[in-house]
Amino acid sequence: MRHKFLGIGEPGYHPWRKIRTVFSGLRYAVLYDWSVTYKLILSAAVLAGAFLLRAWVDFLLILVVTALVVFAEIVNSAIEALCDFVEERHNEKIKIIKDMAASAVGVILFGWVAVIGVELWRWISA
Repeated sequence: MRHKFLGIGEPGYHPWRKIRTVFSGLRYAVLYDWSVTYKLILSAAVLAGAFLLRAWVDFLLILVVTALVVFAEIVNSAIEALCDFVEERHNEKIKIIKDMAASAVGVILFGWVAVIGVELWRWISA
């Protein structure tokens, strides 16, 4: 797609190319990043339960927090890969950048664990 401000890229809008790119990136994240894979597997199981129980608000909440945590993991992985590409040796500034990216995942992860934990607890106690 052509970037209007920079004046670079191919002319035309190709929505299928964008969709393919999204699934390609997600496929790569699932295959090569265990932190994304296990979160998707656990969330899929809990989502299936919420769907079968017709708990639509629970289903949507689980879906949203799963999307947030997977998003954070993918961005964190991309930032870490970019940092490693730019500077292979130990660099204190790069370490701080990676730590900040990991803390963003940690913040979202607390919410994800809380939602998944509460849902599992509700099903076990019911």
